Amino acid sequence: MAIRVMLVDDQVLLRTGFRMVLAAQPDMEVVAEAGDGVEALQVLRTTPVDVVLMDVRMPKLDGVETTRRICSEPEPPKVLILTTFDLDEYAFSGLKAGASGFMLKDVPPGELLSAIRAVHSGDAVVAPSTTRRLLDRFAPMLPSTVPEPRHAELSRLTEREREVMVLVAQGLSNGEIAARLVLSEATVKTHVGRILTKLGLRDRVQVVVLAYETGLVRAGGQP
Repeated sequence: MAIRVMLVDDQVLLRTGFRMVLAAQPDMEVVAEAGDGVEALQVLRTTPVDVVLMDVRMPKLDGVETTRRICSEPEPPKVLILTTFDLDEYAFSGLKAGASGFMLKDVPPGELLSAIRAVHSGDAVVAPSTTRRLLDRFAPMLPSTVPEPRHAELSRLTEREREVMVLVAQGLSNGEIAARLVLSEATVKTHVGRILTKLGLRDRVQVVVLAYETGLVRAGGQP
């Protein structure tokens, strides 16, 4: 079954370009489009979607709030935040709102397609190191909105799980973490899975975000 994609952006030309790229893929189908967040929410009520490509800056309702509302629904589609990076400090808020990752608007077609497939399969769409660079830049500017009980959740982790979480937040892959801790990659994957389950997180991107919010890792990637 083809991956059902929705394009949400107030720039018609940009949506047209993305649609042309996706239409050429046998495993993807653009099933819906919207020019702002309000329209996107309306369309999603009646149209089944697997992955939403979400712009940040839009009229009526921006991409961050739209993402938050989408991700609060039961069994929501995956959301990829579209950002210009140099301008959109809102991308960090988008990750906090539940997006599975972010992409540059001028992303090469091959990377766009790979990202959509990765998200659809349940993975985060960006390398943790890329997410960390975004957080390093914008986290100091954005006050955390996470209540204190959220910080207490880290007490559920074992010492080893906290150690793995720090390394994930520093941008290391499972293989790199395995080498650093002298563990098998399968064991690291198990630890990451337990971290996600215990903290109620969706993917590695949200692990990085929470590590910054709670102070487990500071800007610059240091514990």
